[in-house]
Amino acid sequence: MNRKSKQTIAFGAFRLLSLAVMGILLWILGFIIYNGAGAMSIEFLTTSPKDNMTEGGIFPAIVGTFYLVVCSMAFAFPLGVMSAIYITEYASNATIVRIIRIMTNNLGGVPSIVFGLFGMSLFVNTFGFGDSILAGSLTLGLLILPLVIRTTEEALKAVPDAYRSGSLALGATKLQTVRRIVMPAAMPNIITGLILSIGRISGETAPILFTAAAYFLPQLPHSIFDQVMALPYHLYVLATSGTDIEASEGAAYGTALVLVGIVLLMNAFAGVIRRYFNNKMKTY
Repeated sequence: MNRKSKQTIAFGAFRLLSLAVMGILLWILGFIIYNGAGAMSIEFLTTSPKDNMTEGGIFPAIVGTFYLVVCSMAFAFPLGVMSAIYITEYASNATIVRIIRIMTNNLGGVPSIVFGLFGMSLFVNTFGFGDSILAGSLTLGLLILPLVIRTTEEALKAVPDAYRSGSLALGATKLQTVRRIVMPAAMPNIITGLILSIGRISGETAPILFTAAAYFLPQLPHSIFDQVMALPYHLYVLATSGTDIEASEGAAYGTALVLVGIVLLMNAFAGVIRRYFNNKMKTY
């Protein structure tokens, strides 16, 4: 077999595997849409659950999920980005950088249920936040912090050193270079990390199980110290013990469809931001 034939076979196998991945994704989405579309209605999206969560809607769970995602990103994103900037742009001691990276990788490998137990011990009990949006958001923020740091660090490394050298040669300070040159150039890839982080925390159940999620709470929260319903935990409750599974099957699939839809909408919004920064960089 000649070299060209081997290349054709290899690329054909890669194409087939890519199509298989797309097929699996479309299969999952189609399954959720097929089973959950029947539950979709204005009432389902805008009312509270009732009758042991077999009737009514999921509006409190939608709002609770939104609060948890926004608050956790407000905590993790600035902290993760600043940590990555320090590692990439300022830290000169290779040993310290290596230790930070090892600790970050180890933190990223901790199971989510362990984060939930840690959040319950630290934020709920020690700090006295109780089961609340604040405790759950901080726990979720710690969960995605390694992902934000790693993706931001790789984004900063992808910026050519010529950008930095040119800025410094023109008399800009290190801070001005990072703020005006490096960060805008790296922002599209940083937004990619944001998208991955949103997708992960939107579907996490274990961390909020001990820190924020309520089994049945039909009213909306009034502050960050209130408990909330959340779509992942609500879906878990509908699909397992505590409810009439047959009666709530449609609501469970509908909840899954809404959760997937929220993740897709957040990803689309983040994609718009990414394109904005891409277009902005092209004008430089």
